Amino acid sequence: MRSAPVRLLAAAILLAGLSGCGAKAADGSTPAAAAESSPSVSVEEDAGSGRLAAAGATTPSATKTSAAANSGGKAPTQTFAVATAQFTFTRAGRTLRTVVTYPKTAGRYPLVLWSHGLHGSPEGYQGVTQKIAAAGFVVAAPAYPFTNDKADPFNQNDMANQPADASAVITEVLKLDTQAGSPLNGRIDTAHVGAAGHSAGGYTTAGLLSGNTRDARLKGAVIVSGGSMGGKFSGAATPVLFIHGDADATVPYSSGKSLYDATSWPKAFLTLLGGDHGAALWGTTPAANAVTKTMLDFFRYSLYGDAGARSRLRADATAPNAAKYDGTL
Repeated sequence: MRSAPVRLLAAAILLAGLSGCGAKAADGSTPAAAAESSPSVSVEEDAGSGRLAAAGATTPSATKTSAAANSGGKAPTQTFAVATAQFTFTRAGRTLRTVVTYPKTAGRYPLVLWSHGLHGSPEGYQGVTQKIAAAGFVVAAPAYPFTNDKADPFNQNDMANQPADASAVITEVLKLDTQAGSPLNGRIDTAHVGAAGHSAGGYTTAGLLSGNTRDARLKGAVIVSGGSMGGKFSGAATPVLFIHGDADATVPYSSGKSLYDATSWPKAFLTLLGGDHGAALWGTTPAANAVTKTMLDFFRYSLYGDAGARSRLRADATAPNAAKYDGTL
């Protein structure tokens, strides 16, 4: 049902000569009900020191209540040191290696599922996912089995299966909050889940909001340089932030804008003026700063209920000659 839009996206990426929409040359980065899944932990990396330690090391205990509920409508204001843990999940025989980045400080934090682009990887987007985690979120980034940078064979049309993969990863990561010995035990606010992704990952995120791959757990979603997977958004109204360069030669600006225009839910659109397919996800340019601030404002609003973050959206998303904001949030 969604194969045609998927094929069109893949063709556009390949014709543009950007066969790695999650790779350095392309975008500035560094290189349905799930079946029974069986998670296994590999390693935990201390991002502050670079040391590796066995996953399952002692984790400070945390009160088993919702971080957002306890926040009084205020997201954390500090920047947390973060750590990473790697897990391997399976869904119907599909291997989903997943890198989870989370604040070291004890407590429960909302979960964000991050989806990579074609020929991308969780590691290639760590510059993005670590910023989100450092703001007070647990970020789970799976490597999709047939579209990641090491996929063999690589099959861009397998994107149609990625929304169900993403939902399966959400399910398994949420279980880790109560799993003895897990580095994420007591770390996840399981009542507040969001999703985001770039390029093919943006399409995957749209799939999580659509039709029979709708994940009802999502409280907010960010679609970067993506578009529709062929179905209309369905289910309960969920805030959505779109980010797209108006000079994107890989996924046309019109792809994101048309989906935005068709969305009746609370929504916002960050236009990157003269922006390409995703360079503004990295760096410190005015456009990159607008992307970072806007994404964090959005997740603080949608997952913590922070009205102050919502009120900052328009100002933080506006940069002269670099970024502009439209929306109903």
